[in-house]
Amino acid sequence: MPACLALGDSYTIGEAVAAHERWPAVLVQRLRRGGTPIDEPQIVAVTGWTTDELAQGMDAAALLPPYDLVTLQIGVNNQYRGRPADDYRAQFAGLLDRAIALAGGRAARVLVASIPDWGVTRFAREQGRDRARIAAELDAYNALARAETERAGARFVDITGISRQHPELLADDGLHPSAAQYALWVEAIEPAARAALHC
Repeated sequence: MPACLALGDSYTIGEAVAAHERWPAVLVQRLRRGGTPIDEPQIVAVTGWTTDELAQGMDAAALLPPYDLVTLQIGVNNQYRGRPADDYRAQFAGLLDRAIALAGGRAARVLVASIPDWGVTRFAREQGRDRARIAAELDAYNALARAETERAGARFVDITGISRQHPELLADDGLHPSAAQYALWVEAIEPAARAALHC
């Protein structure tokens, strides 16, 4: 059965939602319902991880390539910690190259999801964060990720707009997406994932 690997941070591991509500898990459920067989996703993700920490996590993980679908969503914690965009670009490009290698060198089997905008959340509001600055920095990160993804021939799906359109769809912590928001992400991601598995 086709194998799926999901690489990321709190959004991939589904902080504050049940395991079956994580977006990689929901994606697999939807693919199966649509007639595409695929195994449960192997997830390499920890809340708080930056690009370099994900790389270290991948080094330590028991990975069994080649995977038929590899998803990558990373960078919010780089922005949160105030790291330079140029550093993000270089580290993201390295992770993307590794993701492609894990997909057996098939770049079209790699799907990158954009970073959502945490500046619209209740957490950011209560903390008095600069919403415009967060949005601008995340837009810059996402533009770099999109450029690297397209350069490599992988697939990029923008879910940032969904996070901005539905700031109320949050988990109880007021920061991370709720299951309902993840379901909306999957609606956007599923067509690209299905195309990746059939290329």
